[in-house]
Amino acid sequence: MEARQCTTNGRQQDVLNRLEMLRLFCAAAEADSFKEAAARLGTSPQAITRAVKELEDTVGELLFHRNTRGIQITEFGAQFAVHAKEKVTQVDGLFRRTDRLSDADLAGAVRITAQSTIGRRYLLKSLLPLASRHPGIKLELSLTNLVADVVDKKIDIGVRIGLLRDSRFVARSVAKISFFVVGTPELVAARGRPTTLQDLSSLPTTALMDGNTGRIWPWYFAGSQPITPATSALVTDDPEVECDAVLAGIGYGQIPSYLAEPYIRSGRLVTVLDEYQPDPWDLYVYRPQRGPVPARIRLVFDHIVEILSDPGAFSEIP
Repeated sequence: MEARQCTTNGRQQDVLNRLEMLRLFCAAAEADSFKEAAARLGTSPQAITRAVKELEDTVGELLFHRNTRGIQITEFGAQFAVHAKEKVTQVDGLFRRTDRLSDADLAGAVRITAQSTIGRRYLLKSLLPLASRHPGIKLELSLTNLVADVVDKKIDIGVRIGLLRDSRFVARSVAKISFFVVGTPELVAARGRPTTLQDLSSLPTTALMDGNTGRIWPWYFAGSQPITPATSALVTDDPEVECDAVLAGIGYGQIPSYLAEPYIRSGRLVTVLDEYQPDPWDLYVYRPQRGPVPARIRLVFDHIVEILSDPGAFSEIP
């Protein structure tokens, strides 16, 4: 019975994945570029590219010609798009309640709180197209590194890293956030590469202040007790400021993946102490209440989940 249930769930997930591939492909077929298609849907160009590639692998045909000047749909792709759009429209007509709702039905405020960097760099740009499509929705976006009392402040949706303090929240884990100890290549050449945790005490570091407690956040490592930087060249309560300081070569810092990974790929930062890297933390999108949810809040919640669940969401330097 258990195996049969797993098989059924797997087939249902395949259907959902293929439906989403078709939806992204249809947007690309009607646009001049994958970037334009992504902007229309409020997603990333990488998501469009992956969907088209997976769909090409699935149907065994080339759907787009690609070159440095842009994309051009193939003859097969154009014919396939006609049938795909028809099927997607039929399915959306059955299941997407918001398609049948007017702007008056969706009108009202949606109060959102998010960690400052994620909200400013990644959340805002995905919410603006949604707000343009539904002008009746009034977005109230509070960006803070402090833990907000979402009930007292009447917050509708929250985005946070790490454990949630209230088990009554309706929460979705949408991504894993890793933490890397990084420095510039110039810093490594000038001051040396740490090979043990003890080496950090003799090297310049940065530190992040926890605004909730007034204390410095400790650095976490796999299988070890947290370490609090003892003598830091810079202390700040803003993760972006800390990352900028590390990029300037002022010291080593333990930086979250959504800030560090683009610079690691570009070579501006290098990782050290990789064997001590801690387990990643969950990035949650949550609602502070159960039960019936207004259509506008459900629409925004589902949109945020979709955007932040995209594996490429944090891949580019904003």
